[in-house]
Amino acid sequence: MSNRANDLIPLSDMHGPSLPTAVDRATFQAELNSLRLREKAHTREGDVIAAARRRLPMVEVAATTPVVGPNGLVPMIEIFEGRKQLFAAYMMWHHGANAAQQCEGCTMNVGHVLELGYLHSRDVTFAVLSQGPFAESKRYREFMGWDLPWYSVPKSSLDTLIADRHFGIWVCYVQDNGRVFETYWTTGRGCEQMGSSYAMLDMTIYGRQEVWEDSPAGWPQRFFNTRSAQMRTDEHGQAVNRPAGRPISHWSRLAAGRSDTLAEPDK
Repeated sequence: MSNRANDLIPLSDMHGPSLPTAVDRATFQAELNSLRLREKAHTREGDVIAAARRRLPMVEVAATTPVVGPNGLVPMIEIFEGRKQLFAAYMMWHHGANAAQQCEGCTMNVGHVLELGYLHSRDVTFAVLSQGPFAESKRYREFMGWDLPWYSVPKSSLDTLIADRHFGIWVCYVQDNGRVFETYWTTGRGCEQMGSSYAMLDMTIYGRQEVWEDSPAGWPQRFFNTRSAQMRTDEHGQAVNRPAGRPISHWSRLAAGRSDTLAEPDK
């Protein structure tokens, strides 16, 4: 079986999609220049929203709230690793399930966070806080080959950290003189900013190829939605092209010989 699961698109599908009108270079550039004005306005509006985000109030979170790390329970403030800010990805988890059954959205978003040096240069630490037991979720981290700070959230800390929300959120914190404050959180499509693939696809002619997008007739829309961006569906809404519903990024890991099994190894 190929390890490029999302590339297994029948050739008949590849030849069928419609194409834009072909024009000369000057006409193309004139249309692009017009669009560029809207792009720049969009960027500037994003700057305005970011400025408002920086002016939000904050809420205190007990700095001693325990999380589980590689050396057992530690207070939340230790996750900061001595830096001023913390960007935490709260990863959904299916306890007792194998790698193939873990959250594809969290897998995609966390998988895009590869280089931490840029965050560190701005005094920001990035860490994953998993919903699952530490040992089990850590084996998923190893399956994926991620080199990221990794913790899990014990039940005793759920009310403090999740606070009537759900895993799958991304939360920003700041610490000051030993106190910890939550400054921002988002979920759903708000998390897609962490996945550069979305932005790159939005620049291509066929976009994300998802059914909700406003695209010309004949454009391929093989995918269901951005919340499950790897999922292809047929006309009945059934998953196709991803055997067992496996996240796309798993295929290279399986090709490297890694095991799906996340259960505790036999002694």
